[in-house]
Order: sequence, then structure tokens, then C-alpha cells
Amino acid sequence: MATDASAGQIVAVFTAFVCVALLLLVASRRRRRPSREDDEEEGAGRGVLVTGCDSGFGHHLALQLDARGFAVFAGCLFPEGRGALTLAQEGSCRLRVLKLDVTSDKDVEEAKRVVQINLPENGLWAVVNNAGISDWAETEWSNINHYTKMVEVNLFGAIRTTIAFLPLVRVAKGRMVFMSSIFAFFHCLNMGAYSVSKRGLEAFADCLRVEMASFGVKVSIVQPGNFGRATNIVKTKKSWNTWDNLNPEQKLVFSREYMELANAYFNTVTGAGFTEVSMVVDALLHAVSSPRPQYRYLLASRLDSLFFSWYPLLPTAVSDGIFALSPMYARRRKMLYSKQ
Repeated sequence: MATDASAGQIVAVFTAFVCVALLLLVASRRRRRPSREDDEEEGAGRGVLVTGCDSGFGHHLALQLDARGFAVFAGCLFPEGRGALTLAQEGSCRLRVLKLDVTSDKDVEEAKRVVQINLPENGLWAVVNNAGISDWAETEWSNINHYTKMVEVNLFGAIRTTIAFLPLVRVAKGRMVFMSSIFAFFHCLNMGAYSVSKRGLEAFADCLRVEMASFGVKVSIVQPGNFGRATNIVKTKKSWNTWDNLNPEQKLVFSREYMELANAYFNTVTGAGFTEVSMVVDALLHAVSSPRPQYRYLLASRLDSLFFSWYPLLPTAVSDGIFALSPMYARRRKMLYSKQ
């Protein structure tokens, strides 16, 4: 019996060691930053369509691709807006601004027509599905319209654009790139609608990658962490705006005190993120131009990258249990059903 116990302990220790080693290996591979030395594909004669170029990642990426010699088709929701006008002023003759609302079949078809007319000699090399929106709210504070709007832009918008332009990219044996988020796999309070849209997007991109491998088309997923300050994608809210939209029953469950705490916490977390976009833009450039693009680019601080690398591998009970360690989560429990 003692021998059996010792053997069991040895097996347990060995299993733990192997698990830790595998976790570290996965973490190190996923934390690898894209190297500019890998960017060997020439931009001259190749077209790239980027959606969501009014601001943020897409705006900066369009200018960087233009500087590298690509023919850039910059899709903007507001082609007469400040962002689009800046692109037209700062970009070269290779950069063309397109009116592109990814939720509109008409806009996507018209954009495809313009791209086909103006394709450079080597065709459409890449599509970067960058257009997206973000918001936060607990499920009971939301209605189906909140989810529909999020999914229409972040998921169906990318699918609509991909279906339209994929035949052109397939001919060029090029790239399809999708802007996702850590919230595609990291589930937490208040991010339900956004997580649904990004998890669906990754499922679509993963299936597409398997299909396109036979044609020589490479598919990459970019997963930024907290870049709210850098992109202004998350608009600040006032707690009373959300509170006023709750019905009397909901106000009995979610106290005004908790509403104010949640709003303050979310604004604090967003404000603590990255202030500039270079890490994400570099990853997008690598996905478009490297001969060996990564399947996924996890983009966060080194400590956060380590955490997010092993988080998806945890058993559900453990990953859910992590939230019990959060002071915010504990305070939330105490505030629910409290006096208004």
C-alpha cells in the first residue's frame, strides 16, 4: 500500500510538472512578438482592403501599409469625416478612401466594384476585418437590440466583407486578417454582448483558416487586450443613464450604489490601458506581410499575456473561481438587493 501511495505521488508530481511545462511552452509561443525582420513580402503591386479606418487601429494601419508600397483601400464609415480626410491628405496616391458600412450589403458590393476596377497588377493580397464597436452592460441591463447591433458589426459585418472579397484574395493566395479581442475567450462581468460577437468571429475565422489552407490563403486572428485609451472605441458612460433605463423590478435587484461602482470600475480599467496603438499595428502588418504569419496574435502586457495564455486551458470551475478573488466581484455580491 505504501508503495502504491508513493507511486501515486510520483505520478501526480510528474503530471503537474508536465502540465506546468506545457503551460509555459504555450505561453512563450503565444507571447512571441512579431519581428519586423519577418516582414519580407513586397507591397508594390498588391492591394489591401482595411475596414474601420475612420480612427484607431485601422486608420494607423492604412497609413503604414501605404508607406510600405501597398495599394490601400481604406473603408470608412464616414468618408467625409475627419479620419477619412486625414487619410486622403497624409496618404499617397496609392491610398483610396471608400465609403464602407460593413452592415450594408449595398456598401460592400459598391466597395467591391471600386476595388476590382482599381486593383494593382498583383491583385487583392489581403483583407483586414478591423471594423468594430464595443460596449459594456450586464445581461439584464440589455435588450436584444444591444446584442443585435454588436453582432451585426463585429461578426456579420466581417462575414459579409469576407464573403464578398474572398474570391479575390484566393486568386492572389493572400491573407485574411480578423480583429478579435481577449474577450473572445476571457469571460467576465458586463462584456456578454461583446464576447458573443468576438467568440463567434474567431469560430468563423478558425473554420475559414482550415478551408483556405488548400488554396494557400493564410488566416490570422489578432487579440488585443486593453487598448481602450489608444482607440477610444469604448465610450464613457454615466451611471444614471443606465439606471434610468432599468425597470422598477431591476432597480430592486441592482442597486444604484452598485451601478455607480460598476461604472467607476469600468472607466478606471479602460483608462489604465495602453495609450498608443503600435503593438497592434505591428501585429497587423506582420499578419499581412510576413511569409510566416501567426495564427493568433495575443497582444497585452507581458504579465497579462502570461495570464491569458493559460486562462483558456483552465477547467471551468477554476476559471470561474478566479472571479471570486476579485474585490469588485465580492463588493458586487454585497450590493445586490441592497437599498436604493
